[in-house]
Amino acid sequence: MPVHQRLKEMNCENYQTLLSEFVDGTLTAEDCTSVEFHLTSCPDCADARNDLRVIVDFCHEQRGQYDPAPNERAMWLRISNLIEAEEGSPTRSQTPREAGWWFRLMNRSWQLSFPQLAGLVGAIVLVVAVATAFSMYRLSSRTSPLVAGFVPGSNSASIEDRYSQQQQMISYWNQRVELNKARWNPQMRETFDRNMSVIDAAVTDSMKQLNQNPHDSVSEDILNDALNDKVALLKEFSDL
Repeated sequence: MPVHQRLKEMNCENYQTLLSEFVDGTLTAEDCTSVEFHLTSCPDCADARNDLRVIVDFCHEQRGQYDPAPNERAMWLRISNLIEAEEGSPTRSQTPREAGWWFRLMNRSWQLSFPQLAGLVGAIVLVVAVATAFSMYRLSSRTSPLVAGFVPGSNSASIEDRYSQQQQMISYWNQRVELNKARWNPQMRETFDRNMSVIDAAVTDSMKQLNQNPHDSVSEDILNDALNDKVALLKEFSDL
């Protein structure tokens, strides 16, 4: 089928199901040309492509550093149950206009047939890989459901090791922020930089205290809170 005819028949939903293969470079030349043409005129799909590339780059950087998820089969069973629950629901809530690309993609994907869902397997695998990379944080911390941090008083790893692990998460969200930072207005940039400076100062001070006294639980709590705040700030600004 000629490329121009395919362009007329495909919509954003069709293109977003091809993004995983597009980022991996496994699309056919014809489909690749079609997707590239669409991305030049569709900001939403271009943002989806950028977000997916961040996930792929992060997974490549962290490959081999973490063990597999402790209960991989249970994870896939939960995904299957969610699909069945969505199919049995009589009504669906309308997707918010301001919703992000991932919410819109997942909100539509359960309406597809199973052959069409096969095109989304690559993207799901990438998301599961990211979830696996962060599983040790979620299992080791109950202080916050959104941000994983240190475990105060833990003897399983040194402060430097746990700090390095947290920095990997900070690096991931910082990449997300950098993708959108160019379109911030001066006031937003100033607010972000000011808050980040305060948090970084707290991190530096607490690390200095812990270097002098590794058993200082107060400084360890301060460091833990500061790093949690840093991740929370990056997550908040990553979608702005």
